[in-house]
Amino acid sequence: MALILSIDTAMAKAGIALSKDGVALSILENTVQKEHAAWLHQAVEEIMRTTGHHMRELQAIAVTAGPGSYTGLRVGMAAAKGFCYALNIPLIAEDTLKVMAFAAKDQTPEKHLLCPMIDARRMEVFTALYGHDMTPLLPSTAVVIDQDSFASWLADNKVSFFGEGADKCKPLITAPSAHFTVVNYHAGYLGIMAFLRYLRGEFTGLAYSEPAYTKEFYTHTRK
Repeated sequence: MALILSIDTAMAKAGIALSKDGVALSILENTVQKEHAAWLHQAVEEIMRTTGHHMRELQAIAVTAGPGSYTGLRVGMAAAKGFCYALNIPLIAEDTLKVMAFAAKDQTPEKHLLCPMIDARRMEVFTALYGHDMTPLLPSTAVVIDQDSFASWLADNKVSFFGEGADKCKPLITAPSAHFTVVNYHAGYLGIMAFLRYLRGEFTGLAYSEPAYTKEFYTHTRK
């Protein structure tokens, strides 16, 4: 029996899930992005209490490592590493876009390629491309969207675009083979993928684990 706590604070909506052998026992979510840090530890306490479990029963902690919000990724990774250190259990880190694509598998037509998108400000998105069988076709990257984006893929394939960054791309990506859809995404999908990694012993080293920001962080200094 593998009891795994999954933490996803990479995007505007944060979520945690407590899963047993990949089956979600409970899922909690927060939609106020600025409150992810304050919400997270209270949510972990609540999910343990309401499911009748204790932190010492956990076999692993899973976290979305990026890409996504810089602050959100740091919040999730710091909490996950802290729990793992305190409980002496392994850390499982997963690509955010891969989890989104995994969630879309059963919610999109079988012949469609899967293109998750996370808003990266202006007309830029974090994105990747997967076959419907989760074969990686384009690694996670930051892309400025224009009218020619994904043209070579759309020429020969139907592609499902989804995620919080997809809406702003819809006016530009207008090929008949481009399909924009809403995918029901939550931390329970991370719990499924984490359980599979747990069975394979695919853990992330605590000492050197860090968020996968995908692009450099820039900030403005007030004069």
